[in-house]
This record gives sequence, structure tokens and C-alpha cells, in this order.
Amino acid sequence: MTSKARKKAGRKRAESRGRRAELWAEILLRLKGYRVLERRYKTPLGEIDLIARTKNTLVIVEVKQRPSLEAAHASLYPSNLKRIENAASLYQGRHAALHNLGIRFDLVFVLPRFRIIHLKDAWRTY
Repeated sequence: MTSKARKKAGRKRAESRGRRAELWAEILLRLKGYRVLERRYKTPLGEIDLIARTKNTLVIVEVKQRPSLEAAHASLYPSNLKRIENAASLYQGRHAALHNLGIRFDLVFVLPRFRIIHLKDAWRTY
């Protein structure tokens, strides 16, 4: 197998793991009473893993699957979080029914042995 083929296979496995982690995160949020509005919402400004709603709050969720909690935290970069914030602003702007909702940014970490950690209000825009 060529190195190019190995890289492609590795990306495909990572994509599959990411989709599976997002599914687990979505299930967790639904069990908690959230209504999931969008999955893998793509904009020119970036992609949002999950968009949900609970009561009067629009919840933007970033999902990370990593081998440890430390690795999950380390995978969060300010530039990525800013891109998600910009995409969330665009999403909310495009949906008039959501203009009056507060917005919150959550993280869901999917760790080995089906350990799923949901951090509410994980970061704020200022």
C-alpha cells in the first residue's frame, strides 16, 4: 500500500470514528431532553458538529473523540472555537425563529469504554 493510500485510509477511519462519536453525543443530548436541530452543519465559515435547542437556549456542540480527557482538551484550539462561534452566528442569523434565543457553546468528549462527558457552557464569546 502506498503512503498516499495509507493516509486516505487513515482519514476514512478518522471520519468514521468522528461520525460515531457525534451519534453518541446526539443520543446523550436527546436523552437529556435536548432537541437536535442539525448535525454536521456546514457554512463557509466552518462546520458545527451538533446544533440543539433546550428551552430558550440554542446550544452549539463541539464533539471530540480522543483516547483521554487530556487529549480531548488539548485538541481544542482558540482558532477552531472562533470558527465555530462565527458559524453559529451565521446559523442563528439565517433562522429568524432563533433570533431571540440565548446561545451556549458546549463540548462533548467521547472517551474509551463509552465514557461520554458533556461540558455545558464550555466557552463564551465576548
